[in-house]
Amino acid sequence: MTTNDTLTSVPGIEVGHYTDLEGVTGCTVTLCPPGTVGAVDVRGGAPGTRETDLLQAHNLVEEVTAVVLSGGSAFGLATADGVMRWHVERGRGYQSRSGLVVPIVPAAILFDLTIGEPGTVPGADAGYRACEAASSEPVKMGCLGAGTGARIAAIRGNERASKGGIGSAAMTLPNGLIVGALMAVNSVGNVIGEDGKILAGLRNTDGDGFLSVLDEMALLTAEVSATENTVIGLVATNGRLDKAQTQKVAQMAHDGIARAVNPAHTMFDGDAIFALATGDVPADPTFVGAYAAEMVAKAIRRAVRHATTLAGILAIADD
Repeated sequence: MTTNDTLTSVPGIEVGHYTDLEGVTGCTVTLCPPGTVGAVDVRGGAPGTRETDLLQAHNLVEEVTAVVLSGGSAFGLATADGVMRWHVERGRGYQSRSGLVVPIVPAAILFDLTIGEPGTVPGADAGYRACEAASSEPVKMGCLGAGTGARIAAIRGNERASKGGIGSAAMTLPNGLIVGALMAVNSVGNVIGEDGKILAGLRNTDGDGFLSVLDEMALLTAEVSATENTVIGLVATNGRLDKAQTQKVAQMAHDGIARAVNPAHTMFDGDAIFALATGDVPADPTFVGAYAAEMVAKAIRRAVRHATTLAGILAIADD
């Protein structure tokens, strides 16, 4: 029996991908069990998001029905419409005081418009199909779903970038607490390995090794604004947390991006992390947040290790 050390090891969580290999884009949906508490923390300077205001701790609704990560830039937010339709057909969602069911579907997008077939973006049908594909099986990683068109450190163009993707990681602690992460890696910065060295990113002009994105930014000055990237994702736990505590977990989880991406949270990234708490096990938010950051970093590195060369962007597996 294969051990599941991905996000779907959290009981009740299901993940599904929609992948368009011709358009080189896609989306990934995380389905939540009833009563899941949701929150978010956005730190990138160029975010594309939906329902993030609702998830602030001081606002009314606590329950999240599903979370969407999508390619397609702002166009990709339409995938959440398909996810809502799928849930409405099954009577799943927030039970409003008027008796109507309203699925709460936060979403975040990444920019993949300069790879693959021009003008191809995932829409509502893509979100619906990702729901249809969702399961509790170990999350498939690499160039699929929201990670299909992801690239890393494209500051000098796609030909010197590394292929990004989607990755997931999770761990189970002795008390039964599970903490997991799911990340779509499309960063401005290089991805940094556990040893502190560049794992994937801006390739040298001769194709041998990598260069510092920070050093390259110093040379580009005003031209840096041509870069369009993002790291988006979510963390989930079976811990019992309220909305404010879940938001603290989302905040702490961003440390995982800072550990695995350099530079992180730039003006050209849309970095956003959602946090989900299903409420089965007593939990301390500091403890959950600390492990969430670890799982985010691990998921980011897994994304690039599982990526494959696509649309002319070389993956590190093919170096």
